Amino acid sequence: MALKYKNVVPWGRSYDEYLRMFDLTEAELKLKILGCGDGPASFNSVCNKRGGRVISADPLYNLTKEEIRKRISETYDEVLEQTWSNREKFRWDVIKSTEELGRTRMEAMEIFLASYEEGKKEGRYIEASLPDLPFRDREFDIALSSHFLFLYTDNLSYDFHLRSIREMLRVAKEARIFPLLEINADRSPYVERIIKELGPEGIKVRKVNYEFQIGGNEMLIIKNSDGEKARR
Repeated sequence: MALKYKNVVPWGRSYDEYLRMFDLTEAELKLKILGCGDGPASFNSVCNKRGGRVISADPLYNLTKEEIRKRISETYDEVLEQTWSNREKFRWDVIKSTEELGRTRMEAMEIFLASYEEGKKEGRYIEASLPDLPFRDREFDIALSSHFLFLYTDNLSYDFHLRSIREMLRVAKEARIFPLLEINADRSPYVERIIKELGPEGIKVRKVNYEFQIGGNEMLIIKNSDGEKARR
């Protein structure tokens, strides 16, 4: 059975999941980080409270706190039902059940919601979306994309992916994308095309200590030392 989400839904991952998905070290957590499409994840809130410098960009942030809460409520049961219907595509060792999955995601999203209004005032939550970001060249050390690029291969074109990655590399010294699977747990055909397009130098696929989608334990890292590839 194939997953059939009508739109990208608000579904926030936790701080701990971000650390494992992106293999972030203590030293890297002190760098300036941009989250592209973070949605209602708790990484921004928790990392900044611990002294980090994280800014999140997402079109979701044009909504009020209550509007986001309402959208989460509207889509929460659908996401869990789709996950249960496709349970053979997921690994149930760390998260044991859909009930535990729901609790874990809601905990992360509640942390986000509690920080949202203050974070918007502080400029930590910016209404923006790939492939056009309102930031200066090399404003960040690392740009992250969690469960957006590659995941929605069926809905977002290759050109969109290429433009988005080049934009991430324009605003940051390095881009990291997780996972490399599309929504039905097959490796996105765009991955190899991106590697070929941008050239293998400075690009690597790294295995990480995180796997919920079966086979979804790899991250794409693209380093951009001179910025030329990003501006082409």
